[in-house]
Amino acid sequence: MSLVTVADDRLSALDASFLHLEDASAHMHVASVMLFEGDPPTHEQLVGEVERRLHLVPRYRQRLAAVPLGQGRPKWVDDPHLNLEYHVRATALPAPGTEDQLRALAGRVFSQPLDRDKPLWELWLAEGLEGGRFALLAKTHHALVDGVSGVDLVTVLFDSSPEPAAPTDPGRGWLPRPLPSPAQLLGEALVERTSPREVSRTARALLRTPRGLASAARDRAVAAGALSWAGVKPAPPSPYNRPISPHRRFTWVRAALEDFKAIKDELGGTVNDVVVATVAGALGRHLRRRGIRTDDIELQGLIPLSVQHAEGGSRVEAIHAPLPVWCQDPVDRLELVHEELKDLKEEGGAVGAEVITEMGGFAAATVMGQAARVFARRRYFNVVVTNVPGPQSPLYLQGRELVDCFPMVPLARNQGLGVAILSYHGRLNFGLVGDYDVMFDLEDLAEDVMLSLEELDEAAGIGLSSTLA
Repeated sequence: MSLVTVADDRLSALDASFLHLEDASAHMHVASVMLFEGDPPTHEQLVGEVERRLHLVPRYRQRLAAVPLGQGRPKWVDDPHLNLEYHVRATALPAPGTEDQLRALAGRVFSQPLDRDKPLWELWLAEGLEGGRFALLAKTHHALVDGVSGVDLVTVLFDSSPEPAAPTDPGRGWLPRPLPSPAQLLGEALVERTSPREVSRTARALLRTPRGLASAARDRAVAAGALSWAGVKPAPPSPYNRPISPHRRFTWVRAALEDFKAIKDELGGTVNDVVVATVAGALGRHLRRRGIRTDDIELQGLIPLSVQHAEGGSRVEAIHAPLPVWCQDPVDRLELVHEELKDLKEEGGAVGAEVITEMGGFAAATVMGQAARVFARRRYFNVVVTNVPGPQSPLYLQGRELVDCFPMVPLARNQGLGVAILSYHGRLNFGLVGDYDVMFDLEDLAEDVMLSLEELDEAAGIGLSSTLA
């Protein structure tokens, strides 16, 4: 029995939008760098471990099939040429195997797009990291990771104890289904577009209570108004919003979750407020480091609030939140962030991505592609800041403990910087990704994140007792 039931192979409108947003410079894969204690498994062992657990995420055996003439969203089909040795790769860092070298490797790996003619994921084993450690670099296309309801390959590879789980299904007996012909793909898409099921899919999800219709109308009116206002008054220009290349820099900052909790307990707000205030302070420092006056600058952050999985795909909610980079007082900055986020949530300022993508149930993929690209061209926000809660107990890969995980959020067109934060086992780690040229000083921004956190710590008078170097 798999963890994911492949009930609907058609991409949701939201998942398909990630394909439309992708181009030669903007690659829509999420990624992470994971550090482990101990000797690495061999490449053959890792391939074998993936093979015996792949049945738990059958979508990872599938690739995309495009509908001819762009008359429908792509669908997932079994890959008859699945080769795990292509997807699971091995490399080694040159001695001495420093974290700087690992960051450079991650930047190069994350710069390469995923091949759409194959299942949309890669897993890299990096040996030779100093301190008796090794790393895994994971890449998964946004259209895939959201489409499997939050369960991905890395999730099922891990165990909650040092003793590996007993194999349940080696998966060697799997036989791919025959590939559909272009005529089949076109016929199915045309039928689905006019079927009552497709038209009513969103309505069923929304109208589960008597007040669902009114609530849905209100939420969409608020969201549409927010998007219209964003179009009239886009996010301010900034050094982070420039045309980007395919090349990436990636770095990280380690911190301790208990420090953020202690700051919010002393100064007020939530852990997420402290995270956002830390990022806002870091961006202000970074801009001033570049010689830019920040007195009148308030950047706009796209801050995902939650991910819920509705019928047929993902439901993503986010807010366009002001980042007060002008404010150099850490306490005032935290209070501003707290009030802004609270007001946006209370006033219905969370903009569901479905406001745009839900019409994909009624429009051809070509129309949706144009809409997604228009949305990407407008500067609706300056930087994505995503904070994802993770497990607070240790995870293991074949008995080897995962000690650190650094997430990466993809860069969209004209978005030269992304900030992703993940909490795991008492740690709260920042993953910073930047266009190679736009963010030539990405390491400086990492330092500014630490300085911004230290400001809040000093204001709270608690001492960063467990922030990690």
